[in-house]
Amino acid sequence: MIFITQLIYIIDGQEKTFNEFENIAIPAISKYNGRLLLRVRPTENTFIGAHIEKPYEIHLVAFETQQDFDSFRQDEERKKFLHLRDQSVRMSIVIQGTKL
Repeated sequence: MIFITQLIYIIDGQEKTFNEFENIAIPAISKYNGRLLLRVRPTENTFIGAHIEKPYEIHLVAFETQQDFDSFRQDEERKKFLHLRDQSVRMSIVIQGTKL
């Protein structure tokens, strides 16, 4: 099993567009043996400390295999809506790991 943590930074004023993309991308995860374990929208008072810019959302997703994750990223239906992601996401940081 692999775990993907994504820190997502959106463009101010593009929250609605970002949510439109998420409404398509998140359901696609399960088509590829994946599960959205956490979707967190932290608030200012939930940070104990930070040495990086605070993200708009944090996602933790698990996939059974690397191939499942790669297949999710190549999903044709999801790819049709990447323009929504590009329009709304300023930057994202993706961290891939395994359970120890």
